[in-house]
Amino acid sequence: MRGRHGARWPLFWLAAAGFAGAQLPVVTHSELQAVHADGTSSYTGPTGFVIRGILVTDADEMFDTAYDPEATNGGSVGAVYQMFIQGVEGDRGGTALYMAQNYEAIGPWVPVGNDYGPAWTPEVRRVLQDADGRVFRKGDLVEVTARISLFYSGKRNINENHRTATNNNFDVSLLKPNVGLPQAEVVAVSDLVREDGTQIFDATRAFGGEHWQGMRVRIDGLRLISTNGWCPTNEWAARQCRVEDADGRPFVLRLPRVDLGPPPVGFFTAVGILNQEGGQTNGYELFVQEIGPMLDLRAGASGGMELSFPLDYEGYVLEACDELSASPEWKQLDATPVLRVVVEDEDGRPTRSYRLKRKID
Repeated sequence: MRGRHGARWPLFWLAAAGFAGAQLPVVTHSELQAVHADGTSSYTGPTGFVIRGILVTDADEMFDTAYDPEATNGGSVGAVYQMFIQGVEGDRGGTALYMAQNYEAIGPWVPVGNDYGPAWTPEVRRVLQDADGRVFRKGDLVEVTARISLFYSGKRNINENHRTATNNNFDVSLLKPNVGLPQAEVVAVSDLVREDGTQIFDATRAFGGEHWQGMRVRIDGLRLISTNGWCPTNEWAARQCRVEDADGRPFVLRLPRVDLGPPPVGFFTAVGILNQEGGQTNGYELFVQEIGPMLDLRAGASGGMELSFPLDYEGYVLEACDELSASPEWKQLDATPVLRVVVEDEDGRPTRSYRLKRKID
């Protein structure tokens, strides 16, 4: 089996023996995300299963995972955990992992007694860290043991069926750290949206939004229609920006919790995860992780993570954060982009996150 850059990944990384859930059948992302002509799930596999992939998001990019003491009395969902893993070894597709602090706030159909309360902190830590206490991050190869999954809004998610029952838990096991991110596939808005503005859906997943759902992609030639939703906020619904391509085809960007700098002027590139929200045959949007430059993460020779970015993005600075939180502290690194720059993780910084940020003159 080959990883990116042609590096060969030893097959024992993917062997089920010795990892949690080895007794369950292995399911692929392409099997789990299969749909009918109307966009509903056509998955007929086992309820409990093992699935493998590379983490393509960090824990706090989409939602704040820190316990919210006001959630119970305020009737809010509180902290949320959502991470995406992308298939490997020819398994095309990706799947979201989801947990929430207070499931009761989702709707009246959730029975009373499904609010973690303060128990959320150890519960979410169980899927945020490996057995040695190292926080999972983008580029890690993991195995997920799922006891249940739910189809919602066009995709099947691994979750707890919105219940706190222990037998609904899913587990995340580290197979290999710092494998590196899958290469972002280049997608045009015209691959996702017709001339009339409607989104392209294909139940066979050979083209259209389904073809890239849950995967890391790069979309070039975007320009903002409005800057509404650009500023960082914890509110998921408040982080949508509308964009268009040169032909006026509309699309939606969903911004992360971290600050991506000022809104870009003119045409720009966005890199992130193609997600599906709010529809079964539409609702495709890009969860944005990078604007402009594309950071390239891969396994380093010393076992850490190497980071590189190309020369043709001037006016950006490289920043690092050692602990993502509601108010992360990003520090500028001394790494001037030359033909190609590589930054190796420092000793004692195994969970460092990186970003390129446009300088404000």
